Amino acid sequence: MNLRLQQFINAENITQSELADTIGVARGSISHILSGRNKPSFDLIEKMAVCYPALNIEWLITGKGKMYKNHAPVVQEGDLFDSEDYPAEAIEEQNPVEEIPYSAAEIAAMRVKTPKATALNRRIQPTKGQRVISRILVFFDDGTFQELVQDNG
Repeated sequence: MNLRLQQFINAENITQSELADTIGVARGSISHILSGRNKPSFDLIEKMAVCYPALNIEWLITGKGKMYKNHAPVVQEGDLFDSEDYPAEAIEEQNPVEEIPYSAAEIAAMRVKTPKATALNRRIQPTKGQRVISRILVFFDDGTFQELVQDNG
């Protein structure tokens, strides 16, 4: 049953933690079931049946039949820019753009003046009693590491 539970998690595109949170059980219990340490309880199966009504519980318990009662969940991927309900022409007609003419002097007056970034060019000196990072160790997943040392010059 742990293999079928893993198949269900993959089909729903959820994590073990998300499944546990959804059905209201401890996160570790799903992990223990999937690893084979524990067997699923009736309470867990009942909660799955309530939270996932399309799930075929007979399939989950015995492996007979299909995963879902009627059919697999239909995931609709919509296109953000493909909307037949609201054609672009209709939207443009509803919200016409009004152009407001400005003179060159008005445009120049509207420009935002940006302050100079002098603070970025200065080196900040630590005050007395302030701690300074002298080195950083970076550990990689292949067992190697790199030491980064601050140049005080």
